Amino acid sequence: MEKICIGIVDDQKLFRESLATLISTMPNYELVMQAENGVDCLEELKTISAQPDIILLDLEMPIMDGIELNEQLQKYYPDVKKIILSVFSKERLIARMINAGANGYLIKNCDKEELFLAIHSVYENRFYMNAQVMKALQNSSGLINKGLKNLNNIAIELSVREKEILQYICKEYQNAEIANELFISIRTVEGHRKNLLQKIGCKNTAGLTLFAVKHKIYELVF
Repeated sequence: MEKICIGIVDDQKLFRESLATLISTMPNYELVMQAENGVDCLEELKTISAQPDIILLDLEMPIMDGIELNEQLQKYYPDVKKIILSVFSKERLIARMINAGANGYLIKNCDKEELFLAIHSVYENRFYMNAQVMKALQNSSGLINKGLKNLNNIAIELSVREKEILQYICKEYQNAEIANELFISIRTVEGHRKNLLQKIGCKNTAGLTLFAVKHKIYELVF
């Protein structure tokens, strides 16, 4: 397995250094960047040779907080994935950050097993969703029971077959596996997947999964 390059942005020095030490003990992880606020992070990204695959990002920081930094990373470093590590657990904030492009959200008192599970999941699948994130997305959505709207807030309809295929996509089934389960051709599955991406207005499986969870088309089991 190739190494996962990690960055840490947190103004709490003790927490940041403890997290750095923890990451250094893992053979498949490499810490390539540390910063104490958003401005420092953006400056670091201009100078380091190896860009982080994932940044572990605090929200409450001086000069530039995690909310603004997340926006800047989305704009200028779209390939860098972000996992929020915060003391704040309000559902509206969690939903806001996920909808703004964060790839995962963890509370700082999570255990190290979940942290590394989240890192691996975000690296492999571009997102990590636990029960807390799923609940926040569903409870914050004003679209439930009011019809489906895509990411551009345009009303859409999904057929029974499209919802069925979307559920399999959320379960990380490949096209061939979905075709085998539903007794249809791989080309048909590919067509449905393409249509779903276009209808929903997202670019990848992570976007499809977030949409499906938000609208209760698919519910994760924990």
